[in-house]
Amino acid sequence: MPFLTDVYTMGNTIDTFALGHYARVYEAIDSRTHQPCAFKVMRPEHLTEDGQPRWEAMAFINEADLLTRMSSSSHVVRLLDCGYISAVDENPRSGQIDSYGLNVEQFRQGAYRFAAQRWRPYLALELLPRIQNLLYLMKPNMPGTRWRLPTEEGLDLASQFAELLRQAHRQQIVYLDHKLEHVYWDGQVLRVIDWNSSRLLEAGSQTLTQQIATDVHNLCVGILYPIFTGLSPQKGTLVPQPAGQAEVDSRYNEINQLDFGAEPTLSSALQRLLQRGASRQIATVEQFISGLHGVAALFGWDTPNVPINPAMRTAREQLRAGLTKLRQGQDSIREARDMLREAAIMDDIGEDLESELRRLLGKINDMLNGRVIP
Repeated sequence: MPFLTDVYTMGNTIDTFALGHYARVYEAIDSRTHQPCAFKVMRPEHLTEDGQPRWEAMAFINEADLLTRMSSSSHVVRLLDCGYISAVDENPRSGQIDSYGLNVEQFRQGAYRFAAQRWRPYLALELLPRIQNLLYLMKPNMPGTRWRLPTEEGLDLASQFAELLRQAHRQQIVYLDHKLEHVYWDGQVLRVIDWNSSRLLEAGSQTLTQQIATDVHNLCVGILYPIFTGLSPQKGTLVPQPAGQAEVDSRYNEINQLDFGAEPTLSSALQRLLQRGASRQIATVEQFISGLHGVAALFGWDTPNVPINPAMRTAREQLRAGLTKLRQGQDSIREARDMLREAAIMDDIGEDLESELRRLLGKINDMLNGRVIP
């Protein structure tokens, strides 16, 4: 059996801004393909002494199965490999590996055998840029700071997320684990990670019907309310949400009323839609999409059965183009900051030059803290 170092070159942790219950995640290079990946491995504290895999280990198999079932969606992070490693240290740098590629059935069959040997399950996943993670982008770095997505982008994200849920629900899959640290957004395309707490349910069951309604509720409360207000649904600053199956099941149970006082300029029609979702008045994602179409039409979107006048369509096109320019500008500002930051830490540059670089860095950070788009 090959050694881990023969198959993967392990890098640094990439989950420090939002630690999970099940796993640690490392940047890695697959030596077979020379491609970067996110190497997600079960935390060693979930190993057992009795040879029986705990539910945390089985969650890896569940996630691999659901990612395979949802692989046709462009919004779902791609599974690249699955298997087991013998390393028991949290940060794996040695030991052996048994890799199954995309053969989830073999992965499942190995659960008890490898649990008895105290090997840990892993998934190699598509590596997404941290700079596109919404919690990383929107979490305040200083008191009194708050960002929200422009309504145009928020409606786009909501539409893509709803279509993702519609595809999942048609396969009897419910996502459930709605939180910003699982959402990646570049202004145009939604990507969603962490399907280990999601479920495949029996078709036609009452449980499936109830969980679909919960999925819509959690979307409105856990994703859409924060992106449109910059606030947590628990009425506070954005912070990582607790992980684990029990937390997923109970995270938003008590939230049935949303406070839009901090964002009074948000469209009243959009507020009403999200409030209906929070109060569990929307039973299916199809009903949510229908309501979303009604809101989007107010912002110049071409939606079924709602005619749009040419002026609104043109205004929306200009709005979208302007937001693209803003994103490009913010990216350029960040690149400039990084260049000046590298210059400021050079040796032997002199006090005057270093002082000027740090003055400019302070102004750039002020500009980025006042940015329009997260």
